[in-house]
This record gives sequence, C-alpha cells and structure tokens, in this order.
Amino acid sequence: MMLIVQPEDGLKPLIEAIAKAKRSVVIVIFRFDLPALEKALGAAIERGVSVHALVAHISSQGDKKLRKLESRLLKKGATVARTDDDMVRYHGKLLLIDGKTLFVLGFNYTRLDISRSRSLGVMTRKPSVVREARRLIETDEDRSKTFKPRKTDLVISPEDARPRLVRFIRKARRELMIYDSGLSDDAMIAELIKRAQAGVRIRILGKLERKWRGKGLKLKQLDRRLHVRAMVRDGRRAFIGSQSLRRLELDKRREVGLIIRDRQTVRRIERLFESDWRKS
Repeated sequence: MMLIVQPEDGLKPLIEAIAKAKRSVVIVIFRFDLPALEKALGAAIERGVSVHALVAHISSQGDKKLRKLESRLLKKGATVARTDDDMVRYHGKLLLIDGKTLFVLGFNYTRLDISRSRSLGVMTRKPSVVREARRLIETDEDRSKTFKPRKTDLVISPEDARPRLVRFIRKARRELMIYDSGLSDDAMIAELIKRAQAGVRIRILGKLERKWRGKGLKLKQLDRRLHVRAMVRDGRRAFIGSQSLRRLELDKRREVGLIIRDRQTVRRIERLFESDWRKS
C-alpha cells in the first residue's frame, strides 16, 4: 500500500504508474486540467496500452470541459464512456492499472487539488478491493444494472457509505482525527458527539456548523485549502475517500473511499494530521 500526500507528492506517483502499465489503464474522471497527465495517457496508448476513461456526465463547472476532454482522448485512441445522470453527481476518483493496481483518490486531476491543496490518495493491490472497483466501474458504465456492494474495504456512496462510516466512528475508543471541509450531516455529527461524551478525543481539521460547536469536538481551520475526506481511528484504522460526512455525499452521489488497515500507512496519516494540527 502507498499513501499519496498533496501537494508534496504531486503528479509523480500517477504518471509513474501509467508509464509502467503494460496492458491497460482505466481512469475515472470528475475534473481534469493536467496536460502532463493527459500526455502520459497518450504515451501509454502509443506503446499499445489500452486506455479507457469513465467521465462524469457533469461537474460543478458544467460539462463543456469534460466533453472537450472526451474528444481529445478519443483522438488519441482511448475509449471513453460517460456516467449516467441518475445521480446528483459522479464524484469518485479512481485509477486502475493493468487490472491489479488501484488508486483511490481524494483529489481531482486538477492543478488546484494537486498543487495548492492538502489532499490524500492511496494505492492498493488488495485483490478483493481491486475486483470490487472493477465491478463498480463496469456496472456504472452499464446503465441497465444496479450496483450491489460486496463486503470489502471499499466504501461506496450512496450504497453503503453511511452505515460503514457510522460503524467506523462507533468503534473509536481513544481518538478520532478528521479531515473534512464539508462536515454537516446531523446524524453523523451526533455520532461524533456521542463518542466525545464517552471520552474519545475528537479533532477536526475543516469546517463545522456553528450549532455543533462547544459540544466536545475540537475544531481548527487548516492553513491551506482542504480537499480530502479522511479519518484516523485510534492509530489502528484510517479512511480516505471522496465523501464528506455530508448528507448529499453520503446518500445522493457516487463517492468512493477506502478503509485502511495497513499500520504503516495509518501512522503516516496520523503524523501528517498532527503536523497540520500544530500549524493550523
């Protein structure tokens, strides 16, 4: 497992992964404005790698840029599919290399997210997670099918993110560290307050509605733009994903995250949070 920290790591981990692809690259896109990454995809096609893009039907910036991106990718020789419009937004960010290496990202493929924001991503080769991601992408491309999650470490909105993240929070016994710029779901915040009342230390880097302040949740504003949703529980488990603890992202949009069990990766996220907390 590998952790990607932005802005420190930049595009290098993604470009290197694409450069090493031997058979296939599948990329799920919500926003995209990185010529270097587009060039890497084109180079993969030129050396005979199959490149396939699943592109959101729309982003908060509209659809013109996405449709132009589709056109450019098609001209390079990629195959392109578009997500359905049955969800409010398709916000997941995934990269799959050779059907074996999966990147689950909290950041978009944009200069703002990668160069000027605190964000995280994770690479895994865990077979059950990779298979589930492949199945999710294939189902979302086939609009006649409904996706039914299987029991893996992948956390998928709107199907199972809410109950999975409730369980994640409820299992905290000592401490929860949270990166979240959109924490506003009343039920999830109530779960956090219950853990605080049970003696769990809860620290949040991000934003919290004023009505919830002073209820045992410690809050700081990060000293830079925040574009990740992540939690660390008791130094043993972590979560990184595209979904905030916000009703829309839990219940109405396609979001993808990952439960992290690798202790070394969890400790790295924990150290990063401590550093950001001190600086904020």
